[in-house]
Amino acid sequence: MPLIPEEPQIHESVPGPRATPAAGRTAPTPRPVPGPGPRPAPRRPGSPGPNRGSAGTSSAQSQRTTSDATKPLPIAPAASAAKTTAAKATPQIQLIPATVEGALDAADEAVDLLLDSGRAPADILVLTTGEQHPWAAHELSFGEASYWAQHDAGDDVFYADAGADRAKGRPVVIVAVNGGANDAVAHALPEAMGRAGTLLIVCGDPRRINTLIGPGA
Repeated sequence: MPLIPEEPQIHESVPGPRATPAAGRTAPTPRPVPGPGPRPAPRRPGSPGPNRGSAGTSSAQSQRTTSDATKPLPIAPAASAAKTTAAKATPQIQLIPATVEGALDAADEAVDLLLDSGRAPADILVLTTGEQHPWAAHELSFGEASYWAQHDAGDDVFYADAGADRAKGRPVVIVAVNGGANDAVAHALPEAMGRAGTLLIVCGDPRRINTLIGPGA
């Protein structure tokens, strides 16, 4: 589906990870709508009293009724729980108009806005479709082992290439469309949506992004 542009609030951009904001502040992000869960089975009536009839048929019916009453309640199939898990809410999508040259700055401003609103740094993943973010380029200069160790620690904002399969999902994913071939960008955007838990922010040219995603996305 085409993305609808939204104008962000402007905040001074400070690239790189930010310190954790003061505790007690919560981010105004949408909450996932839980899918329907399995309903409890109806309770069976209690065991009937003794049958005083003399007919053999009545006695057999009484035994069957008593046997049914003592059976355990049916357990909902595992498929119901699987459907509940699969019914994960689609993340909210926000498009911030930006040129190829200004996509990184727009992404940094989005990070500042999220942190100022109380979002934890560890909740944010920033992906780039073109050149690496300056923070990522700097950290990679010390080696990939050290770079990915910070990712695995998961205690700060992390910056990675959109094509990095090792980057795990986070509640908020920001994509800076700062370059890259059209087919690479078209592949990166759905991948980013799959990594986003509650919010996906795309910084780039709205016309190009909507064209690459297509009306059926």
